[in-house]
Amino acid sequence: MYVHHDQAVVDRVLALVATGVPKLTIANDLGINVKTVRRWVATGGIRQPRREQCSGTTCRVREAVDRASYAYLLGMYLGDGHIVHTRRSFRLEIACDPKYPGIIEEAMDAIRGVLPANRVLARVRPHVVMVGVYSNHLPCLFPQHGPGLKHTRPIALEPWQTEIALDELPGPFIRGLVHSDGCRALNRVRGANGNEYEYPRYMFSNRSDDIRGLFVAACDRLGIASRRMNRWNQSVNDREGVRRLDEIVGAKY
Repeated sequence: MYVHHDQAVVDRVLALVATGVPKLTIANDLGINVKTVRRWVATGGIRQPRREQCSGTTCRVREAVDRASYAYLLGMYLGDGHIVHTRRSFRLEIACDPKYPGIIEEAMDAIRGVLPANRVLARVRPHVVMVGVYSNHLPCLFPQHGPGLKHTRPIALEPWQTEIALDELPGPFIRGLVHSDGCRALNRVRGANGNEYEYPRYMFSNRSDDIRGLFVAACDRLGIASRRMNRWNQSVNDREGVRRLDEIVGAKY
């Protein structure tokens, strides 16, 4: 529970600290939590403002967001990301393959672009690196957050997200989607004459029909033709489409 202290008490604590009295002794003598004493010393007695809560309708972070970073991060979140509601805040985590340190660094840079005031975390676990950040603004930045797995519930972009990820910056959005749930591979085919040939293609795999639909919509914005391979996979096979995606996505690294 928060306890209000008069400015006189704060000034006395700072004066005692200046004379060399240990902080723990001051706290015990005055009946003040030692963490409070340490905070006053660290801030010069200035009370820090309470962490701003996001209203959802007029989010200052959303309005000031770096749009290219956001488009990429949205793609990563829809692919391999999730948001957890902790006791005091929300935590975004994106599962990254440790074989691709460049993608891990790009994901961390995107988070810094979206939430520049927040510390970016990278937790190394067996076979995966969890890139994440804590922020009360996450539900506003990613309104697709909800209970259950993403492929078990509807996923639709808000109008402001559509403006960024589809209308304005479909390239970074596709890059994030492919970096999380896509790949570039060689498809080998045996012709009618028995000869084998191969060609490159991009594949995007996600169990959510809605998320695959967003990949298709972003490709459509750039004039890239895609087709459904099977139940969970979408592909880009034609030479021009692959060339465009090579420019946008490049090799995983």
